[in-house]
Amino acid sequence: MPRNYSLPYSNTKIEFSLPDEMHVDVVVSKPVPPLPDPAAAIRAALDRPTGCAPLAKLARPGDRVCIVFTDSTRATPDHLLVPALLADLETAGVRDADITLLCGTGMHRPSTPEERAAKLGPETARRYRVLDNEAQNPAALADLGVTPGGVPVQIHRAAIEADLLLSTGIVEPHQYAGYSGGGKTVAIGAAGEATIAHTHGPAFVEHPGTRLGRIEGNPFHEAVSEAARRANLRFILNVVLDDEKRILKVAAGEPEATFRELVAFARSVYEVPIPHQYDIAIGGVGFPKDSNLYQASRAASYLFFAPTPVVRPGGYLIIPARCEEGAGAGVGEQRFFAGMRDAPDVQSILDDARRNGYPPGQQRAFVMAKVLKGAKVVIVGSEFPDLVAACKMIPAATMDEALALAARDVGAACQALIVPHALLTLPIVDSPPIWFAGSR
Repeated sequence: MPRNYSLPYSNTKIEFSLPDEMHVDVVVSKPVPPLPDPAAAIRAALDRPTGCAPLAKLARPGDRVCIVFTDSTRATPDHLLVPALLADLETAGVRDADITLLCGTGMHRPSTPEERAAKLGPETARRYRVLDNEAQNPAALADLGVTPGGVPVQIHRAAIEADLLLSTGIVEPHQYAGYSGGGKTVAIGAAGEATIAHTHGPAFVEHPGTRLGRIEGNPFHEAVSEAARRANLRFILNVVLDDEKRILKVAAGEPEATFRELVAFARSVYEVPIPHQYDIAIGGVGFPKDSNLYQASRAASYLFFAPTPVVRPGGYLIIPARCEEGAGAGVGEQRFFAGMRDAPDVQSILDDARRNGYPPGQQRAFVMAKVLKGAKVVIVGSEFPDLVAACKMIPAATMDEALALAARDVGAACQALIVPHALLTLPIVDSPPIWFAGSR
């Protein structure tokens, strides 16, 4: 009898069945109860910060303060975090007029008024000055020199000119940084194109230390940390979320110490063992990451660039993603699309990138070309199947169509892994099966 499953798809679910002859395993993050009172936990974190004095004592009347928050591609609960920071600033006597809220868009498109209201809460979005990062506007950027690793550091002036720089963030597995959060919201989200270009270039992306789940010896993490120090990031408020975007842990304080505290917890949740590689891996994404192909394709690259790829050579990565924004509207997303579409084949993408480099955003084409050299990627349910095909991935209207395609290639009696939340689960091959969800 077929077995039924469901995965996130936009703001809903996509349901599908798998035949009896297919061996299926499901892997999920370690079950941890969400915080019962997020607001109280945030307040406790701010009252007892890690490695520094409370924010209400760091800030002074007359200080110019900048809070860098994450954009709509991140599920950070900024509607809870930013007002909590603002309350402490008000307690310290900082005026509303001296506070800037900077959306860390990096090279993504600008935020919309609706997104700002949803991200910050309508009252906060109306009450305070809210800006977007302008990575391609030299007048909006400050030059902070070059790191020992050769990274040019350019950060938005609203952040640099502040007397007190703060940021929010979400600590979760990240393709390059190992784990996102910490200084990355400022160092990349509020950075200029030169900084983003260097940190996302072939030399960094292909460095053996640039791996999912790894911060030690990771040149990307080292560059981000140095850039945040040069920007004088003083205080962060970050969270770890579960698959349902509920807060599992929150911490505040000195950026590096707070980040490492949260990474240690995140690893205990997200890094889970699997017994072997599979013929097929099916990864869920959901909103907001599956709103465009640039972001949704992360599920495929995360599964492929786990410490060991979860699929065998020539296997299938099946990703349901609505992609209602196509490839994505930002400069970086459009560069990704052009890099995928215009190359005659995936090897050409790799050769050209290694020979000539690429502009920020196009690193996702380079990464996906590396994935496509080792596996087939099927995007299910995209509103723009022709765009998926132009990006050298395989469009499928339904899960049945995608699974039939894969089964014809690898056989009906194959081994399949389902990762319901592929961006928040890091499968580790050959680890002791403590939190393995098991066969079905």
